[in-house]
Amino acid sequence: MPRIPFGVSRFDKVIKGGAPRGTVVLLVGDAGAGAREFMYTSATMNAVARADTDLFGLHYGDLHEDAVLPPEVHYLSFTDDRTTIREELSYVLDEDLVDAATEHITVRDFSPEYFQLSPVPREWYRGETTTLQDLSGSGNRSDVLTALGSYLNEHASDNLVIIDSITDLVAAASDEMEWNDVAMLVRGLGKAAHRWNGLILTYASREILEDTQLGHLMDAADGTLQFEWESGGSKRARTMVVQEFSGVLSQIERENIVRFETEIHEGGFDVSDVRKIR
Repeated sequence: MPRIPFGVSRFDKVIKGGAPRGTVVLLVGDAGAGAREFMYTSATMNAVARADTDLFGLHYGDLHEDAVLPPEVHYLSFTDDRTTIREELSYVLDEDLVDAATEHITVRDFSPEYFQLSPVPREWYRGETTTLQDLSGSGNRSDVLTALGSYLNEHASDNLVIIDSITDLVAAASDEMEWNDVAMLVRGLGKAAHRWNGLILTYASREILEDTQLGHLMDAADGTLQFEWESGGSKRARTMVVQEFSGVLSQIERENIVRFETEIHEGGFDVSDVRKIR
């Protein structure tokens, strides 16, 4: 079965190349536990694989025989522009990787649509290509969902798409855009992704979501990777647990893996060890 690599080498090897095509994966985690770093690594490594094969081989190694690289990488943000996202990548990954990846990552900044009805001054979020007239016909904050849907319809097919983050939409939920709209968006993504045949990763902060909200999102996604801090002795460790995930969880269960111990180094997010049933 063709798979799109997550860009995390050891994890991809365990699951035979990556995520099944046509998949929506929810990355949910505690602050600093690795969910964002996983997202940044996925975007960067898939872009570097197209831009510099030698650099990709140095930091990632060889692709699994079932892995198929996405033609394009799209990073969608509701609050940050291209410059800010590049800075965030450079905080996590080696500068050579970020330099090679940047030109092959298409960033779409939805902050004009996201902030339009807020008290935030427009000059704070207005992009270089956005004018005040561009937003003059906007009626409510739900326009950000319309803009997001239009962009995905045009660019999601066969590609890797990062949505950063679904909890920004949860925080913006109001009379104009209710929580149910956000939950239905993720459910709709799950249906459309099978047609697009790419891979969609969306980040969710555990601190923002209520238990019932998280449950709705997990139920709507094809798979969930949960990132946690685990205390042991005198230090804390980052860990990753694979929740319900069609085409992936079965492979992990066959290997008797219950938890991935993780680390972050110059190559980004990585698996340092696996916890197995003994």
